[in-house]
Amino acid sequence: MPQLTGSIVKYPARNLVVWYLALILIGTVLLTLPICRGEGAESISRLDACFTATSASCVTGLAVRSTPDDFSFLGQLVILILIQIGGIGIMTITTYTLFNLGSKPSLRARAILTETLGASDDADLKWILRHVLLVTAFSEGAGFFILLARNLNLYDSFFESAWHALFHSISAFCNAGFALHNDSLVGFQGDIIVNLTISALIIVGGIGFPVLLDLNKNWRKGVLEGWASLHIHSKFMLIGTAFFLLGGFLGTLVLEWDGVLQEMPLWKKLLVSGFHSVSCRTAGFNTIDLASLTNATLFISMLLMLIGAGPCSTGGGFKVSTVMVMAVHAWKTFHGMSRINFARRTIPEIVIQQATATALLFTVVAIVALTALLVFEQSSVPHPKSQGVFLDAAFEVVSALGTVGLSTGFTGSLSTVGKMIIIVLMFLGRLGPISVFVALSHTQRQTPVEYPKEEPLIG
Repeated sequence: MPQLTGSIVKYPARNLVVWYLALILIGTVLLTLPICRGEGAESISRLDACFTATSASCVTGLAVRSTPDDFSFLGQLVILILIQIGGIGIMTITTYTLFNLGSKPSLRARAILTETLGASDDADLKWILRHVLLVTAFSEGAGFFILLARNLNLYDSFFESAWHALFHSISAFCNAGFALHNDSLVGFQGDIIVNLTISALIIVGGIGFPVLLDLNKNWRKGVLEGWASLHIHSKFMLIGTAFFLLGGFLGTLVLEWDGVLQEMPLWKKLLVSGFHSVSCRTAGFNTIDLASLTNATLFISMLLMLIGAGPCSTGGGFKVSTVMVMAVHAWKTFHGMSRINFARRTIPEIVIQQATATALLFTVVAIVALTALLVFEQSSVPHPKSQGVFLDAAFEVVSALGTVGLSTGFTGSLSTVGKMIIIVLMFLGRLGPISVFVALSHTQRQTPVEYPKEEPLIG
């Protein structure tokens, strides 16, 4: 096989990098146009346009300019299109188009799509693509109609109600976190319909297309038989998602009971705590002022943001399934078991190595980025005068790398270099897990010389 073809098969994620860079570039150019600037707003610099385009394409939600005020309807439409394309994947759309035009996807397109959707090499990609787009259309459509019905009582015109419903439905399903309100969804803090609808869209979009397709294939078999028929990845994702959502909910509720939740009735405390836990899974919406949260709550939020959602989903992070693999491995190792079994399946050693390397890489990138951000943002200010900047910067770094979009207010004060660091983090956060998986899966080389084995001390 020619070297070029071999490179395409081995490293399909490299092509995704090019596609996403092209999307960001196009978005940057469009957002700098005067027609995309809001009435009376200051001109949008190329850096701010690039920041916004990257945040939208990488479905993050961090913003240095006000989406409702600084961008016109056309500018908001550009942002929404970037969110949609970035959320479900450029190659998903383009390959599906090729299928429907009667052409066969290229080897490169098939390899990219296989990695992105977690499909096997012999999978019926046309069926997978059709169902991925159907799930997306159905989810966003259902969210749109529910939010539209709610918005008709909130806005003056039908168009405004429909536009807000469409924007927030797509933004929620794609786990983007962009909102047409400067305070995100704080104004809907006690709105049960909006909170539950947005939460459902976030969870469905973030659990991953392989899980949704697996559930669709097995749900008719009944609870017990259907659960037994699920792939181990789906079981990891469902168990892990439920665990982290419940943990984030209880953590926020307990830690903020006498804090930001103090004046709220019980039902509202439960609603706000639940929404915050869901949003930390890479969505980026908020119904409370994050700067008012305790340090403990912010730290738990950072852990949830770093873990993120599922592989082949619209969310980021180093993934729930990665944490589940590491947790099962640690549990079995502590009990002296050499073989890692779960749900009548044995987890290959290479998968454990990939999970460990992915989590380690994310941690290293976060540490390096945080160090750089502190150096450029406040290296000359002594600690007593920093006023919590370290935690704010750490929260910002994790939010960008996990493609979450939550912020304590640090985004607006970023310098030029600081914005560039966050841009790189958002890009790495969106494509990092895929690139790491491909690199670890296809670059194994045989070492010609084997030396005597010697074990270092661990722990």
